[in-house]
Amino acid sequence: MLVLTSKVKDIMTKNVITVNPDMDVVYAFERLMKHKISAMPVVDEDKKIIGIVTATDLGHNLILDKYELGTQVGSIMVEDVFTISPEDTLESAINAMTKATSGNDILNQLPVVDGDELVGIISDGDIIKYIL
Repeated sequence: MLVLTSKVKDIMTKNVITVNPDMDVVYAFERLMKHKISAMPVVDEDKKIIGIVTATDLGHNLILDKYELGTQVGSIMVEDVFTISPEDTLESAINAMTKATSGNDILNQLPVVDGDELVGIISDGDIIKYIL
């Protein structure tokens, strides 16, 4: 399909909502819910991506009371973050989303980095909107 050759930079969300590693997990979850997003990249003081947190993981663990009061994002974030370049194609993004997990799971979002700089995020919703 012709649409799969489009560049990630033309589809991605550019104003990425992020979180720092020192934020309390409760506040991080509230930020996810406020903005109605499923994941947030965790960035350091230089705005370099160092991890990611998801609404599913945070919400599930908060409900099960798995975090102690004051638990910080940096202690629970996923550090092995799959990313993609803004110059990659939509097909590459879809392939990365499907190959990054085991079994039948799929990543719902991929941070987009240019070198070390976080420049966007592409989600399954972005892809669906673009295709339709």
